[in-house]
Amino acid sequence: MLIAFNKPYGVLCQFTDRSTPPRPTLAGFGLPPGVYPAGRLDFDSEGLLLLTDDGRLAHRLTDPRHKQPKTYWVQVEGLPTPAQLAQLRTGVQLNDGPTRPARVALLQPPPILWPRTPPVRVRKTVPDAWLSLTLTEGRNRQVRRMTAAVGLPTLRLVRVAIGRYRLDDLAPGQWRVLDGG
Repeated sequence: MLIAFNKPYGVLCQFTDRSTPPRPTLAGFGLPPGVYPAGRLDFDSEGLLLLTDDGRLAHRLTDPRHKQPKTYWVQVEGLPTPAQLAQLRTGVQLNDGPTRPARVALLQPPPILWPRTPPVRVRKTVPDAWLSLTLTEGRNRQVRRMTAAVGLPTLRLVRVAIGRYRLDDLAPGQWRVLDGG
């Protein structure tokens, strides 16, 4: 079984949390028993999370050797310059080494998304922009670190695709069973 889930902001990508007070987890969304996340999405990120009960499929989706492209819509603080976009496209030097090149495009108009709770802070004197960013690697907090490294701090991060699987019209907290694997 393979499930597409729209992970809301502020939800852990696991079924239990031992912290005090406990944070929201996947357990609160009525997912079928026996599935587990194929990969992760940060607590403060939103969007497509794949879950499966098939270990081989999970490995195919998450192992870096398979280079599954992951596409994110990223709201950044500031208006990207051609030089900043070029840096993201060619790879960015991070403290754990250079990233692979990424596919990057300015999203105009910005995507129409569900409201986030809490909302992203708005600064009247600082513009923001939306990027579509596709990676073929999955380092910890990579998108946020890449945009910060080029001077464009991330305000909101929504994963919209993993390989051929898309978020499409799933609302936050909703899920659907996907065909194939």
